[in-house]
Amino acid sequence: MGTGNWLAVASADHVRIGRVSGFMQVCHGKVGPLRRIGAGDGVVYYSPANVMGGKDGLKSFTAIGWVRAGDAYRFDMGGGFAPSRKDVDWAAAREVPVAALAGQLDFTAMPNWGYQLRFGLCPLSAHDFRLIAEAMEVDEVELRPSA
Repeated sequence: MGTGNWLAVASADHVRIGRVSGFMQVCHGKVGPLRRIGAGDGVVYYSPANVMGGKDGLKSFTAIGWVRAGDAYRFDMGGGFAPSRKDVDWAAAREVPVAALAGQLDFTAMPNWGYQLRFGLCPLSAHDFRLIAEAMEVDEVELRPSA
């Protein structure tokens, strides 16, 4: 079982599709970043906007869950696009603006904290994962995924 927590970045509309279908993608479907994530790892999505490239300033946590066992796999979306995915058990959670946790999260302690998000996936401390889960109103039972 994995022991890590991750912050992934994608537009909210893309995250919502993944939540409904039980998967995650990062970095426009690249497999490399997904190889860092193990079964049981926690994942939180941060969405800077509602749509890719949008300027609406959503800046919210839009999904939280735990990675299922199994390797990354390719999914043919047609038109020559076959992104890599990992399956995730998404928690029932509300979306929360990052500003609601201002000053409380380890990863926002640096003045230019958003700079690290340009990679699309970065480690997230257990402290931050728990604070975000609580803000997203994740049931305490869901904080302990089954093996």
